[in-house]
Amino acid sequence: MGAIADADVASVAALMGDRARCAMLQALIDGSERPAGELAKAAGVSAATASGHLQRMVAGGLVSVRSSGRHRYYGLSGPLVAAAIEALSLISPPVEARSLRQSIAAAAMAEARSCYDHLAGRAGIALRDALLASGLLSSDGTRDFVLTDSGLRFLEEFGLDAEPILRSRRMLARDCLDWTERKPHLAGALPAALLARFLELGWLDRRNDRALTVTELGQANLPTLGRLCSAERIDNPDSSVVLPVA
Repeated sequence: MGAIADADVASVAALMGDRARCAMLQALIDGSERPAGELAKAAGVSAATASGHLQRMVAGGLVSVRSSGRHRYYGLSGPLVAAAIEALSLISPPVEARSLRQSIAAAAMAEARSCYDHLAGRAGIALRDALLASGLLSSDGTRDFVLTDSGLRFLEEFGLDAEPILRSRRMLARDCLDWTERKPHLAGALPAALLARFLELGWLDRRNDRALTVTELGQANLPTLGRLCSAERIDNPDSSVVLPVA
């Protein structure tokens, strides 16, 4: 196999550069799988046009497709695609909110949202800061973070099995620059597992888009992680400290 001279950025940029395709990708950045008709509606194009766009993105490796009976569901091909969209958002001009509904949606996105399968927005930044400040994560000397012994104990007490997280082919935890806040939140196998656990516990709730709602249960129970969360504190809202999400 010959040496690789460079990456073909232009071909991927061309796929993302179309507004309809970009709208479809942004609709999938929450990690969901959606049928072509739903993506056509999100992009404001006909079903036939959407089908052509999706075929191109599948061929280009941005989107994957899964068949279930006679139905086909499309999703991002992986977290790297979501990270690329998030990175492009950092250097893209903002879209001004033109209605009260858009302003409310923008505020919700900035507070808490999913970036593919991990927590972003102010809630994600607060989670990152708490994990590091409490010593549950530490730097490995590169751009990645590793679990400490305290972090391993915390996962056990929080109801998460550390083994599949540590054995994942994904990085454990890495900074992902947040496009609304311009500060890093965390991406990787650990943040993905934590978001899934928050949703399982009912501390966060998904809206119809990628925005997440911090529920009353979440406001009472989301830990700061400034100290190890014992099972007693997790079950007792009065003894836990609220994660700052605003």
